[in-house]
Amino acid sequence: MKKIEIITRTEKLEIIKKILVNHNCLGLTVYSVMGCGRQKGHISKAENDDVATNLLPKIYVMTVVKDSELKLIMNDIYNEIGTVTHGDGKVFVSNIEDAMRIRTGECGENAL
Repeated sequence: MKKIEIITRTEKLEIIKKILVNHNCLGLTVYSVMGCGRQKGHISKAENDDVATNLLPKIYVMTVVKDSELKLIMNDIYNEIGTVTHGDGKVFVSNIEDAMRIRTGECGENAL
């Protein structure tokens, strides 16, 4: 199993949800976050502070998927939400050792 963490523009949430549903991935967690990257978005400078801050509103989506779906999901994310401009976001992937559905005690991919 793989954990996918997606940080992208807020208006891309519905597209991401559609992509995950199309791959039979029905569980996800979404946060509204602020972030910065190379886009050098809004930069403000506080008094007596030499550090510039460039935080923009983003969404953070976390889900766990079957290994077999990972590349397909990542390809769809690239094709459907990528604009080839700064600020499109990032996708982080990590291994998940195990999972358990608390209600039933199911483990592994059955818990997804």
